[in-house]
Amino acid sequence: MHRALYLAGFSYLAICGMIVLRRTTPHSAASLPTLESADPAVAWFTNIKPQCNAVEVKLAQESRPAPATLEGQAFSAACYALGGQLDAAHAVIDRLPEAERYRAAGIVFDVAHPVADAGDNRSAGPIMELVVDYWPNHYMALYHAGMAEYALDQPELARTHLEAFLTYYHEADGWTQSARETLARLGAGRAEQ
Repeated sequence: MHRALYLAGFSYLAICGMIVLRRTTPHSAASLPTLESADPAVAWFTNIKPQCNAVEVKLAQESRPAPATLEGQAFSAACYALGGQLDAAHAVIDRLPEAERYRAAGIVFDVAHPVADAGDNRSAGPIMELVVDYWPNHYMALYHAGMAEYALDQPELARTHLEAFLTYYHEADGWTQSARETLARLGAGRAEQ
């Protein structure tokens, strides 16, 4: 009996130790921006992100403007997009030099990608469309836009984006299979009309 309790306690300590080690490894710590980040744009976004919602986004950005760098403006656009202020997000990106706009859209994509992966189609779809506006061959934005539009019963937009996705993405994997299956369902829906 004592031996079983001893082993259970030892196992518990080993698991706790692994959790502590996992939380302090350089890889896991480096993957998340921190408030002390050396990049002012990342630090700004980390601080303002809780206010990147429909109620607070405008006032938060007016009172604490983003750095005037490409990255700062891209994070500003991402914040507006997360808050559902897509016109403001477009305006921020449109003020950048034309040759830099796709890079800003890439940062917006990186910020919004977890939203798309979580399945929040109502929020992610319009943000992915914004990305595609500036980076038309961004295959993952095309995929997520198409899947969101399919889920939101926007068949023509879904078809357009998923077909474009398949022209740029050629891996035989789950993304491709999912896009093809969705297009087949869209085709069947059109045949029934």
